[in-house]
Amino acid sequence: MIYVTAPAKEKGVVYLKRFKEIWNWIPSIERNIKMPPSMMSQSWMGTDFTNDDLVKEASILEDYDHTFLEDAVVDARTCYKIQLLPKPKSAVVWGKVIMSIDKKDFMTLHVQYYDEDGTLINTMHGSDIKILGGRLLPARMEMTPESKKGNKTVLIYNSIVFDTPLDDSFFTTQNITKVK
Repeated sequence: MIYVTAPAKEKGVVYLKRFKEIWNWIPSIERNIKMPPSMMSQSWMGTDFTNDDLVKEASILEDYDHTFLEDAVVDARTCYKIQLLPKPKSAVVWGKVIMSIDKKDFMTLHVQYYDEDGTLINTMHGSDIKILGGRLLPARMEMTPESKKGNKTVLIYNSIVFDTPLDDSFFTTQNITKVK
C-alpha cells in the first residue's frame, strides 16, 4: 500500500496491491477505482515512473524467463547482467527488461525497460548505497525516459521500515479510504 502525502493536490491518494489487483483511492471524488492492466504502463503521478514501477503488478520471477547475458560493472560494482523476456501468457508492461544486479549484495543497480518492439523506453539507475531498514540498498533511484531528453525523475529514500507486523485485514479496499 502506498499513501501519498505530497504534493497537496495528490495528498490522501492511496494505491493498494491486493493479489494481482491494483486499487486506487482518490479522495477528491471519494472513490475506489480498480486499475485495469492497461494503466500499468502509464505515468505515475506525472513522473517518469510507471504505475507498474511503484506497485509491481508483474512478478519478475513468475512472469518472465531469465537469461544471463554477461558480467557488467555499474558504479564500480561487479554485476550480473540479466535479460528478462515475458512468458507467452504473461500480461506485463514491458517487452524486454535488462537488469544489472550487484553480485556481492544482490541489489538492482541498473534497469533498462523496452517495449514489445524492442525500443528502449526507460532506464532506471540506483545509487547512493546505504543501510536502510537494516538492509544495504540504493537510496537514490533515477528514472530517465528515452523519449524526453534532459528529463528524469529522482526518488530518494530517507528511511525504510521492513517486516512491520500488519494484519491482513489492513490491506483491503475498504481500509484504503481510512489510511492516514
